[in-house]
Amino acid sequence: MRWKPVLSHPQQLFPTFSAIVVAAIAPAISAQAQTAATEQTTAPATPATPVAPLAPALAKKAKESIPEVKLIGSNKPVDRDADKDAPTIIESESMSGRPERIANFDDHVEIQKGGMTIKADRATYRNLEDEVDASGNMSLQRYGDCYTGDSARMQMDAGLGHIENPIYKLVKNNAQGHANSIDFLSREHSVINQGTYSTCEGLSPDWYLKSDTLNLDTGLDSGVAKKATVYFKDVPILFAPSLSFPLSGARQSGLLPPTFGASSKGGIEFGLPYYYNIAPNRDLTIFPKFIARRGLQLGVEGRYLGETYSGETSVEGLLHDQQTNTDRWSIASVHKQKLLPNVDFSWDINAASDDDYPSDFSRSITKTAQRLLLREADLVYYGSIWSLGLRVSNYQVLQDLAAPITRPYDRLPQLNFHAEQRDLMGFDWAVDSSLTRFWHPSMVRGDRTVLNPQLSYPIINPGWFITPKVSLHATNYHLENPDPGQPTDLNRVLPTLSIDSGMVFERKANFFGRDLTQTLEPRLFYVRTPYKDQSLFPNFDSATADFNFAQIFSENRFTGSDRIGDSNQITAALISRFIEASGEERLRLAVGQRFYFNTQRVTLPDAAASQSRSDLLLSADGKISKTLSADAALQLSQTDRQSVRANYGLRWQPETGKVLNAEYRFQRDTLEQLDISAQWPLAKRWYGVARSNYSILDKRLVEGVAGFEYRQDCWAFRVIIQRFATATLQSTSAFSFQLELNGLGKFGLGSNPIDVLKKNISGYQSAD
Repeated sequence: MRWKPVLSHPQQLFPTFSAIVVAAIAPAISAQAQTAATEQTTAPATPATPVAPLAPALAKKAKESIPEVKLIGSNKPVDRDADKDAPTIIESESMSGRPERIANFDDHVEIQKGGMTIKADRATYRNLEDEVDASGNMSLQRYGDCYTGDSARMQMDAGLGHIENPIYKLVKNNAQGHANSIDFLSREHSVINQGTYSTCEGLSPDWYLKSDTLNLDTGLDSGVAKKATVYFKDVPILFAPSLSFPLSGARQSGLLPPTFGASSKGGIEFGLPYYYNIAPNRDLTIFPKFIARRGLQLGVEGRYLGETYSGETSVEGLLHDQQTNTDRWSIASVHKQKLLPNVDFSWDINAASDDDYPSDFSRSITKTAQRLLLREADLVYYGSIWSLGLRVSNYQVLQDLAAPITRPYDRLPQLNFHAEQRDLMGFDWAVDSSLTRFWHPSMVRGDRTVLNPQLSYPIINPGWFITPKVSLHATNYHLENPDPGQPTDLNRVLPTLSIDSGMVFERKANFFGRDLTQTLEPRLFYVRTPYKDQSLFPNFDSATADFNFAQIFSENRFTGSDRIGDSNQITAALISRFIEASGEERLRLAVGQRFYFNTQRVTLPDAAASQSRSDLLLSADGKISKTLSADAALQLSQTDRQSVRANYGLRWQPETGKVLNAEYRFQRDTLEQLDISAQWPLAKRWYGVARSNYSILDKRLVEGVAGFEYRQDCWAFRVIIQRFATATLQSTSAFSFQLELNGLGKFGLGSNPIDVLKKNISGYQSAD
């Protein structure tokens, strides 16, 4: 006979059972159940099954199992009473016991209530405590997680309980393991005693964590292991008195995996960073690092994000560097904030103790190449059509003795005003103005006032446009320490006339077997600015503008406001695009050149000699296929028919984990480099990674990376060797490896290989 009593509430267990099984004695049993409900505090326990209440014991154990370090995360609200009103359903082959107190079930027992289901050979249900003891081929499904063990005791309403010798599977983070016992202290919090933990599949996982106690809290999304040992391929690789990790990959406070490193400049390095998740929008990382040849370096990095502000600050220092016998430090801070709806404030502050700090401590060529450290603060007020900004800025120059550079001027301060309006009776107008105090320790200093009003009348029709524009550039200088014979006050007023025009033609075309739309877009841009002698004017911030497709359509061939180039010139360009039906641009071709009708008389030391026409610009970029893309840019001198500047690039990315990049960069007498990088599978689960940025001109490796990756479903291993230039005549080498255990963390030596590869290999894709 198969019994199916339905328990909608612990006190309704036996009235319902009697209605199904023994209807003749239903009134008597119902009365007994009601009596038990009112006298449960004094009712004697059944002699055959003496047990202690489960909830008080587990509550005491929960208090003793609080982690030493409180982890702050997102507390998900849980309805703890959700299962109290759910019916309890028990199925078994046979039943015995006292209905008002305890019922014993045997053979194919299945007990279900809310989010829990227990299956076993035998089970005892205590009505008053709403507790179940189950044994014999016991399995438990608890809110999606699965457990099997020798025996279990569970309180069905609260989700509290205890399992002996369990094997478990956690669905949320795909973790598994076994233990001597598991205590369920609440719906979110459980303690694994003398157990293992791994995110690998199978009975013999590649890696696992073994600990005395493992606290798992899904509410805080955290796990804390005490007296923990991490095994990889059954070899212990890490022991920690306490080890914390997130259960879902979210941020969490705690010690990060230690880092071991080695470099040619510092020797052996060891770091033990600590991450503090202050709040969902704030965190702090403390990273002490011991460098064998230099000493103990301490660093801290903080990040924050609010509705009206955001920022990041990092500070690091080394007291008494053993190599230099000096204190070494650096700071970098960025902050942006909206003080009021129309007021923005920001700063960007960078500083270092000495010229060699980046080259001695950085593991990236990007950082070691930074020789101008900006310190800047901005305050901007916005109106409906205008803005007013106040800026203070200067630079710290990190000098390379083999290639010294000139310190830029400080702006102490600079006041900027900008206003513009579109389509005012068909006209567009704008006004730019600035007042700047320039300061330099060794060169001429002074104040500069600039006023630049502009007025244009765009005429735009389908297929063509023409925009005449007039502007006035008025400048006043007041110098504090002019050179002998140089005036203190200088003025300049120069008008500029420009006309921009263009047309757009379209036709149907076919490109590599695909139907596309091809455009043909000729453009002419004329500029006229009269000549004015500016040889006595100081040069605070002007330089010859980089010659490219964006610059040839500008009115001034110089950057900044100290030089306004005389011009009587026209720029001609032709652009053709191949556009798919989806709107995606498949290919873009462009050619452009500037023609001069006057001899250019306003110059700077770095300006090229005056000619009748500029260099010819050619460019092409597009997707040859879904997997192959290319780009090319060429600046060709029409005078000597030689390349002045060239850049050619090619990328092939046939599928995930496969990418090959090749780029050639050339600038006459200055730069010639060949840059090749790749990520490519070598065998099943093996990937090779490499980059070579080689200077043909200097016959020197500017930056090189070589290594490999091995990826499994639950872990990955990376080995990287890196070499890069830290100064004109200096280079450094570094070695790093990383063992990434999914769900637990990344253990490694040296800098993070993923960061290195993402910066060096365009299109690199990591396992995560």
